[in-house]
Amino acid sequence: MFQSVTPKLAMEFNSLLLLSPLLFCFTSILLYIANRSINKQKRLPPGPKGLPIIGNLLKLGDRPHESLTMLAKIHGPLMTIKLGRVTTVVASSAEMAREILQKNDQAFLSRPIPDAATAETDYQHSVIWTPGGPKWQKLRKLLNNQVLTPQRLDALQELRHQMMENMLKRVFEAREAGEAIYIGRLVFGTSLSLLSNMSFSADVLDPNSKEVKELKDLIQMILELVGKPNLADFFPILKPFDPQRIRRDIKRGYDGLHSLIENNIDRRMKQRASSIERSGDFLDALLDHSEQYGPDELDRREVRLLLMDLFIGGTDTSSATVEWVMTELLHNPEKMAKVKQELVEKIGPGFSVKEADILQLPYLDAVLKETMRLHPAAPLITHSAMTDVQLCGFVIPKHTQVMVNAWSITRDTAYWKDPTIFLPERFLNSDLDFRGRDLYFIPFGAGRRICPGLPLAVRIVKLLLATLVHNFDWKLPNGMEPKDMDMRDKFGLTLEKAKPLAAIPMRVSNC
Repeated sequence: MFQSVTPKLAMEFNSLLLLSPLLFCFTSILLYIANRSINKQKRLPPGPKGLPIIGNLLKLGDRPHESLTMLAKIHGPLMTIKLGRVTTVVASSAEMAREILQKNDQAFLSRPIPDAATAETDYQHSVIWTPGGPKWQKLRKLLNNQVLTPQRLDALQELRHQMMENMLKRVFEAREAGEAIYIGRLVFGTSLSLLSNMSFSADVLDPNSKEVKELKDLIQMILELVGKPNLADFFPILKPFDPQRIRRDIKRGYDGLHSLIENNIDRRMKQRASSIERSGDFLDALLDHSEQYGPDELDRREVRLLLMDLFIGGTDTSSATVEWVMTELLHNPEKMAKVKQELVEKIGPGFSVKEADILQLPYLDAVLKETMRLHPAAPLITHSAMTDVQLCGFVIPKHTQVMVNAWSITRDTAYWKDPTIFLPERFLNSDLDFRGRDLYFIPFGAGRRICPGLPLAVRIVKLLLATLVHNFDWKLPNGMEPKDMDMRDKFGLTLEKAKPLAAIPMRVSNC
């Protein structure tokens, strides 16, 4: 959740260059910019030579996480590339990740803001895009200490259990009809219902309500457009012109989501004025804090933006992760059998999975960690230098974009034996965790800017997985064998399956 990555560079970018004569109108200006600060550039880490104007963009192709890994083998674990006119330093080892995310994390607290994100009203006050400083610290502390606390998450368990029952009904219907289910779509909708109910409680309890469907459409629009290659991100001089109209189009999604959340805030304010009992959800937590400390501490705009961030950051990554776990389990039937056996032994056949059961499932936990190692939702963790930074004998100038290639690190033989093999057992009897301490395994980032939604994401993903695996056997459609599955990924806002996973739910054989 909440991890910012560079949009994919597919063949679409090549066509955009040809279709954007405006870019070439500014060639002379760009060449002038390219020649500035030559002495400062020499102090940057080495890297591949780039073409005039576009730099190294074409070297990255549509799989930049892989391309950057190959370039790092030539130019080193800390290298400089040019994405159009944007200077970017890429770290591809745990040691370099530690320098950026731990030792110098204060200097790299900011994030580069995609041009599409600037279409959101008041985006500067979002916890995602606010640069490191007192305001960001306040918002982050509020999330950690008021909204995503263990006590509040525990109090909302029954809501999540109810959403699991709603999901099961949908899967049971598909089982009876013999239909295949697209796992990613199923989980996206369920995750959205979960977040809706944890944010607004009974206000939008029905997952089939018009409001939840509208939420889904708006969030999908935003995610699609934020992940679209955008010339304005690579050539900042083009930002005022919005050459692909991405900022114009995505504004409709942002405005619609803002309006929907504002309506829920209005409804809740009226309920609170009528002395209706508090529901204890995320919205109540934020309004309670605002009432206690006043709008100077937390105003309505910040309440809306924090809820926006939870919705946008908490749906796509969770659904992509669950889809990859189910993909790996179907691709490795012996691992699926071990997960199912553990569930039967710890929970019992025919019993519903509860969150309290999750702590008794070490093999499921190992499967999740191994999947996040092989398929990190955010393969490129992106930050920005808030000041000039001395780093391993080089100087990273202020405002330079910095990427940590988490995908490369989790497949490096220096840290992992047989790194391309799906082997959950490597995490059994191990204290290796994903909370940012071990820099060779950072699916949620590390340092001060580690994903704030981590506690909630882990609960939701584990509950979803345990529910799907425990209540059904699964088979591939059209007689497909596990060895024939398409295991390729697709780079975008998250690292998704190139071909969405479809599977047919079956009656559990041991029930």
